[in-house]
Amino acid sequence: MPDIVLSDIDEAVSLLSTYAEKGYSTHETSGKDEPEVVSKVDSSKFKLLKKMDSDAKFVAVDCSTRILKRANNWGIYLFRPAYAVVDKRAVDWGYQEKIRALVGPAYARFQALRNLRLEFESELALSLTKSVHAGDYLLLDGASYFGGQTGYYVALFERCRDLGISLLALSKQSPTLRDERGRDFQTTAQLMAQQPIWVYHPVAKANFSEHLYGDIALVKLCEESPRIFRLDIMEYLTGCDISDVVSPLTAVSEDPRCLGYPVPLWLAHEFSATADSKLLYYLDRIEGLLKESGHYDRLSKEEQACSFADELHGMRLLIEREVTDYV
Repeated sequence: MPDIVLSDIDEAVSLLSTYAEKGYSTHETSGKDEPEVVSKVDSSKFKLLKKMDSDAKFVAVDCSTRILKRANNWGIYLFRPAYAVVDKRAVDWGYQEKIRALVGPAYARFQALRNLRLEFESELALSLTKSVHAGDYLLLDGASYFGGQTGYYVALFERCRDLGISLLALSKQSPTLRDERGRDFQTTAQLMAQQPIWVYHPVAKANFSEHLYGDIALVKLCEESPRIFRLDIMEYLTGCDISDVVSPLTAVSEDPRCLGYPVPLWLAHEFSATADSKLLYYLDRIEGLLKESGHYDRLSKEEQACSFADELHGMRLLIEREVTDYV
């Protein structure tokens, strides 16, 4: 291994060691739209969960975004909002597919894609409330931001509140939660926890003026899993015993395919995936129509103008990549 690479490794290890010991300035921005939450872990906020079976129905919603075509100033994307319903051992599921074209720079398209995903998830979740009853659970993938420019529909929050549905939002990752030293809050809490399964509540309280409609909590739902997650508990549920609200999730968090993660959300994520054959069908259809319009040559050259990096990384088609920070 070249000496310069060894030196780079040494510097990286030194930097991370300093971070682990001292943290970093919480004044530095994360670059995300979601505001940072800085808090000191308080051992009195850990509450034991009860491992239990549940008669409740669990409904989860998720949405994937795939790139069909993309250039520096535009892109065509496929959205697939999907749902999964777990009722004891019975599973039901479904999906929709929507294609949208966006024109503008990458940063503007990224924000627009996020807004569209939340719009499609909100509409699907609202339609599913017709088959959900008081005491059942509706699970969203993400944080509990509603309204404003980048949030779920407020109507979804109000519908669930009025019907007595337990609306929860669970995030796969929570980069904006930090301890008092600026380190990852989830890890600090996990190292302090004494209970086998637990909820830590609250990390922060709901704040409607900032469009945060739920208390931020952390949960560990399965003793055998090392995973913990951010769980936002809607404000109208926080007057109840939080352990009673969260404990039913343990009934759907022991599937070996996603140990420690609610299986309805895992299923919704799986069902949101689109087969490559269908993606290729849509792509062929779009390119055929562009050729008929007479604009295909110009637009295909714009694609080539920004595709060389993908080719260097061995990516032949954009449909191989799901949208995250890449638009």
